[in-house]
Amino acid sequence: MSLDVPRLAAGAFELRPWERADLPLVEEASTDPYIPLITTVPPVYSPTEGEAYLRRQWSRAETGAGYPFVIVRRRDTHPVGMIGLWLRDLPEGRATLGYWIAPSYRGEGAAAAALTAVSDWALTELGVPRLQLLVEPWNDASSRTAERAGFAREGLLRSWQEVGGERRDMVMYGRVRGGGGQP
Repeated sequence: MSLDVPRLAAGAFELRPWERADLPLVEEASTDPYIPLITTVPPVYSPTEGEAYLRRQWSRAETGAGYPFVIVRRRDTHPVGMIGLWLRDLPEGRATLGYWIAPSYRGEGAAAAALTAVSDWALTELGVPRLQLLVEPWNDASSRTAERAGFAREGLLRSWQEVGGERRDMVMYGRVRGGGGQP
């Protein structure tokens, strides 16, 4: 089942499908010490690795695994990060979100704007009953982003995920349709 990745408005940002012109964003993300540990961004960038990353994003939409979006500043159409809505658990009534912002674009509110836009769209247009995301306990910026987008901290999942070759705790955040004044 192929999915069409739509364009979504997100305040000062826009969300759109990945394009080859976004390779410099992947290259910058690969220089971050954390992004390649928790995503499929290559830890060492090369044009071949960058293309492979783009193909993975396109494949996710083509296979129905989820909606990969690039986060783009409206004022100059510059890509600053990515957000994905992953549908593996949709038969159980939930979808998972993940996001990252390239180091030089952090602090502009891109992640919160994108997370709010995708969450509102998923809860209303797609009718997903529950959205969830995971954040490492030390990642205060990502926790604030989740909370600004209407997610509630639900609990600590001990030794939940392997990151960088070791098991790490994760904090579960959730947002539900019709809960707490949300869509």
